[in-house]
Formats: sequence, structure tokens, C-alpha cells
Amino acid sequence: MNVLIIGATSGIGKALFEIYAAKGNRIGIVGRRVYLLDELYQRHPDNTFTSAADITKQEEFGQAIDTLCRKLGSVDIAIVCSGRGDLNPSLDYALESPTIETNVRGWTFVIDMFYHVLEKQGHGHLVAITSVGGLRGEPMAPAYSATKAFQINYMEALRKKAFKSGSHIAVTDIRPGLVDTAMAKGEGLFWVMPVEKVARQIIDAIRKRKSQAYVTKRWHIIAIINRHLPFGLYKRM
Repeated sequence: MNVLIIGATSGIGKALFEIYAAKGNRIGIVGRRVYLLDELYQRHPDNTFTSAADITKQEEFGQAIDTLCRKLGSVDIAIVCSGRGDLNPSLDYALESPTIETNVRGWTFVIDMFYHVLEKQGHGHLVAITSVGGLRGEPMAPAYSATKAFQINYMEALRKKAFKSGSHIAVTDIRPGLVDTAMAKGEGLFWVMPVEKVARQIIDAIRKRKSQAYVTKRWHIIAIINRHLPFGLYKRM
């Protein structure tokens, strides 16, 4: 298979890259840090293609994706892992703004571009790593929870669009809970999942072409509680 991964230089994206590349798939990866891209290329030089770009710089990022699409020839799976989030209980806009730029503006540009690529070739699978954190507003990280809610709804819109158009495009929304990566911030965290286990469950959900999946699976319990908990109780948590 030909797989494109955005945000493959760390965290979940890196773990997905390692699994897919080890199985002999041809992988195109995009990230900001050239030296990390080079490290990944050196691990699997025969089936890895790299391009450096910042997701918040649309022209640069678009050129990077175009380059990798030409090298791969076609895209079977496009996975968007890029994301940003900071604890910001004081509502410092200097922290909120980069999260919005990355998780909304940059993310939407990339998601739309991938959808058009798959639409043009007539098939493919679009995957986005959103978050359980997007199900409710969280005062410790308002921009993060709000931007992840945006992503969740956007992916649902594209899933409906693909269905109504009769296209052969699958759209999958992956919603991780707390994962043992740099994105897991704060004190007293619980159910922090190993990134390798999360990556394996993501790949399984992709293989099954699920519309959405919580990873690891136990986080589905938290999701159900979060969705149905009255605000009068939620605000006290």
C-alpha cells in the first residue's frame, strides 16, 4: 500500500510510520523537522519518501504533499496526525492562537487537499487523529478542546459527503484518550496509554474501515460518560 502520514516525526504519527514501514508499505511522510525526517528515512530507506513543511504554511505544505503524491503515484491511506495543544487556564491568547492555526486553519487545508486527491483518483481512505478531548469543553485547555470538536464535526461532514456522492472514499475519525506522548500534559493523569498499543489499535480500525474509533478501546467508556453527563455535573468535575 501507499500511505501518506502528516506529523510522522513524533508521537502517534511516528509509531504508525514504524509499523506501516516495517510491513513493506511505501510511506510518504511530512513534518517540520528535517533531521527527524532524515532519521526515519534512514530506518527504512527503501520504502520511505520525505518532505519537510510546516502545516501552518499552506503553499509550502501543498507543494510538499504534491511532491509526495507524485513519488507514490497514488495514495491508499492518508493520515493526518499533526496537532497542537497547551494547558492555558489563564486564557493567554499567545497560547491559543498557535493551537487554532495548527488544529483548524492548517489542519483543514491538509484534510481538504487529501480529500481532493482521493476524489480525483476515485478511491482511498482519509484518516484524522482527533481526540476524546473534543467531546466537551475543557477550561484547562479551551482552544485544544474546541479545535478538536471542530475536527470531529468536520470529519463527520466529509464522511456524509463521501456517502452522498457515492464515492469510494472511506473517512475515519480516530479519537485517542491520553497517550504517552508529549501531548499528554498536566498532573494526575490516568489511563495514559502506551503509544505502540494505540498505534496498533488505530491500524486495526483503519483496516476495518471504521467511521470512528476510540483508542484505546477503554476510552470509549469515558466518551459515553462525557457525552451524556449533564453540564450541572460536568462543571463540578
